[in-house]
Parts: sequence; C-alpha cells; structure tokens
Amino acid sequence: MCALKRDRTAPLTRDEAETVAIRGLGFLADDPHRLIRFLSLTGLEPATLMAGADTSSVQTAVLDYLLADESLLMVFAGHAALAPDVVPAARALLARDADG
Repeated sequence: MCALKRDRTAPLTRDEAETVAIRGLGFLADDPHRLIRFLSLTGLEPATLMAGADTSSVQTAVLDYLLADESLLMVFAGHAALAPDVVPAARALLARDADG
C-alpha cells in the first residue's frame, strides 16, 4: 500500500508533498490535452514548467490546478493511488514553505 494512502496521524513531510506535486505534474504531462489546458490556464511556458518543476511555486500551481476541478482531482488520486485529501495537505505545506 502506498505510504501516502494509509490512514495518517502524522502530517505530510516536505518530501512527501513534493512527491505528490511531481506525480501530479507527471499525470498532467501524460495527457497532452490536460497539459495544454494547464499551461493555458496558468500562463506557464513549457520551458518554465520544466525548469521550475522542483520549485514550490510550480508545484503549488500543479496542485492548485488539480484542486480546482474535483473530477480531475479524483482521477489523479485514483491514478496515483492517493487519498484525495493528501493533495490539499501537500498544497498547504508547499505554499507555506514558499511563503516562509
């Protein structure tokens, strides 16, 4: 069982949050239509996306995009074998780290 899917009593670690975001980016990149829509709505350029994939700001943008569409969020969570509530927890952690 995926460590992120188990019942959690401890908060996510930064590494786990980054993993969720990177998996989200991979999920978007697996489907050209999803990726094009993401780029269009965020205003990111493909080169910027690739260069910044390891930054909190890009990772937060990926998670924000997934969270904005519940059906897409559920498809991602199923695809990644994650509990859906892991995504907003990861987003909150990455955003807090980006701000602080």
